[in-house]
Amino acid sequence: MNAQKSISPRAWGELFLLGLIWGASFLTLRIALDEIPVLTAVLHRVFWAMLVLWVVVIAMRLPVPRDPKVWAGFLVMGLMNNVIPFGLMTWGQLHIESGLTAILNATTAIFGVLVAALVFADERLTWRKAIGVGLGFSGVTLAIGAGRLTEFDPRSLAQLAVLGGTLSYALASAWARARLGGLAPQVAAAGMLTGSTLILLPATLMIDGPVTLALRPVTWAAIGYYALAATAGAYLLYYRVLGMAGSGNLMLVTLIIPPVAIVLGALVLGEELTPRAFAGFALLALGLVVLNGWIGRRRD
Repeated sequence: MNAQKSISPRAWGELFLLGLIWGASFLTLRIALDEIPVLTAVLHRVFWAMLVLWVVVIAMRLPVPRDPKVWAGFLVMGLMNNVIPFGLMTWGQLHIESGLTAILNATTAIFGVLVAALVFADERLTWRKAIGVGLGFSGVTLAIGAGRLTEFDPRSLAQLAVLGGTLSYALASAWARARLGGLAPQVAAAGMLTGSTLILLPATLMIDGPVTLALRPVTWAAIGYYALAATAGAYLLYYRVLGMAGSGNLMLVTLIIPPVAIVLGALVLGEELTPRAFAGFALLALGLVVLNGWIGRRRD
């Protein structure tokens, strides 16, 4: 009973590919921030990804929802799943290492369990989940350093901003389950990114000013990667892996992303993380393993 869905070799390959794609997105975002402001960087991410996904929707001849309530849901989903977390995490990367951002990003699964337990009757917090959550938060505290949480300097605020982004992801997941069920994944993703663009465009113009397209080639390459590969392409790949491996096994990607981001940050940006950050990630990873039942669950 409750046996974990097995993962085929093809699913493993695509799962690791997804982890590599998302892991590299932290590096490319940091490169783009050398030339463009935070909101402009996020607007590029959602706008170009939106265009690609609508092309996919049209090519697949998927029905486009016309109910205003659905489009209102897209706006809320775009705010909680893109605008808030992308904005907070992108700003956070101005002040902390991309590898540390990726480690803190892994707490999305931890917050997801807590939010689901509060919102849905069938997602109660079992002892196994409670232990996993406790280990996960202990790992985050270790990675950040408990003392730093009371030091409101840009670095500590940036770490709290990244954690705020992961909480927003968790709230968005609950919202999607409650309000956007029944839609094709490609349509839901395209609609969500449309909502994000509608929110971000006026905000970016007011805060960052007019968006210029006269950027260095390296900046355009970074934008192209994190918008087209790490957002549009990753959404499509995400749902492929979900169908092959199941939602539980898909959480393995949260363990693949940080090492990729850490290695790339060290090789390209010369970033160095403290041993405490690596120890914190190990404890967080253990929490995710326990949380999802890869250990400690009876299999039949």
